[in-house]
Amino acid sequence: MHKIVTGPRFASLWVQANTVVHKILVKALSGQGGSSVSISNGQVVLSLGPFINVVKQDLIKRGFTIVSKIPAINPTIALFSAKYLVKAQTGYRLINDLKIVLPILALLLLALGVYVARGHRRALIGAGLGLAASMLVLGAGLLIFRGVYLNSVPNNVLPADAAAAMFDTLGRFIKEGLRTLLVVGLVVAAGAFLTGPSITAVRIRRAFADGLAWIRRGGERHGVAAGPVGTWTYAHRKVLRISAVALAALIFVFWGQPTAAVVIVLVILLLVVLGLIELIGSRPPAAPPVAGQS
Repeated sequence: MHKIVTGPRFASLWVQANTVVHKILVKALSGQGGSSVSISNGQVVLSLGPFINVVKQDLIKRGFTIVSKIPAINPTIALFSAKYLVKAQTGYRLINDLKIVLPILALLLLALGVYVARGHRRALIGAGLGLAASMLVLGAGLLIFRGVYLNSVPNNVLPADAAAAMFDTLGRFIKEGLRTLLVVGLVVAAGAFLTGPSITAVRIRRAFADGLAWIRRGGERHGVAAGPVGTWTYAHRKVLRISAVALAALIFVFWGQPTAAVVIVLVILLLVVLGLIELIGSRPPAAPPVAGQS
């Protein structure tokens, strides 16, 4: 039995079963229909049919096709009192609403603070780093609160595994939001710093510009030139930069549920676009001196 439990097949099956549990809990907490969690005789009842199907499908993939002839069964097991599910659904709806409102409100307040500050760039760097640091503190607080919560729930009221699964489901959006805002804060602070007048920022920008200029000269030596497009891009480079940044910000704001990975991908794409603007844009040739002028 110990070899079976500690084997890789059992680990894979355990992951699949927990995935099913997560989906079931999300449906139950959000009040969606078709959930395997229902209420019967004042108790929250879990249907075991989905778990049995996971086991059957795993066995079929491994060659035990005989299990496909087993008739479908759907036994149930009582988890806890129904009144706790109602409270959990209320908390889930509240968190689901606040996950949108609170980040937007926080960003608006930070933007207002930067606007009224005397040194806008320094305030923006501080706001970005402060936002990232606060997300770390909130993440640590959420981890501590999880331990306190699990230790305070009696086993006769809610089993430990069920309490942990419910808390993790409720806090999933919070953790995703914390990670996303942590990355956003670091990106904002880095962007404000790199566009500033410090020696380090100037050297980084100069190295970036020199690298693009080297690529541009290499292309021109091989007969590749932007022509009128490059001249137009150079003349409108400031508008193009602002438009690229604004577009990335709008995509982030209107993304359904942005994650830290989404932020990183948007930043990479924005850097690529900004690099292309600098690479394509070429200064127009100087006008030849007029005859008779010194």
